[in-house]
Amino acid sequence: MKKIFKHLIIDVDGVMTTGHFIYSSKGKMYKIFGPDDNDALSLLKKYIQIDFITGDKKGFAISKKRIVDDMNYKLYLVSTTKRLEWLSKKYDLNKLIYIGDGIFDHYVMKNVGYSIAPQNADNLAKKSAQYITKRNGGERAVAEACLHILKKFFEEYNPNQKLEKKIKFSGNWTV
Repeated sequence: MKKIFKHLIIDVDGVMTTGHFIYSSKGKMYKIFGPDDNDALSLLKKYIQIDFITGDKKGFAISKKRIVDDMNYKLYLVSTTKRLEWLSKKYDLNKLIYIGDGIFDHYVMKNVGYSIAPQNADNLAKKSAQYITKRNGGERAVAEACLHILKKFFEEYNPNQKLEKKIKFSGNWTV
């Protein structure tokens, strides 16, 4: 019997992004987000609530633009050292899937129902994850993780079937 999961929490920096922060003399200016992740999340969101978390206070506006404004998901600013405590107050950890990459994410990964790390995650995170993507953060790792979650816990994505019209994909635009 498949385990029931209610929430997917994704760390932004290093998972949705390459983890690089591009600075100028004015401060943090850019983050590099990868392709296809939003579309794969669109396939998954009918099965599970998806929220995002970041510990990057200075780059929060950049993450908010992509995650909240462009993709329409919730984004929470939570210290990387206080995530487990924060998550345990807000979610049932046994019904939570967590995708993280950072040096302190192993604390969360050891206490949730299922955890995933991108290929270029910190070694402690990878040792604590139940699944490690073949791809790096910001390079379709989230898309790969979504397809893995669909197959393992819900309904495997079938590329031979037409896409559901009611799902909003990033490529839904007209000429």
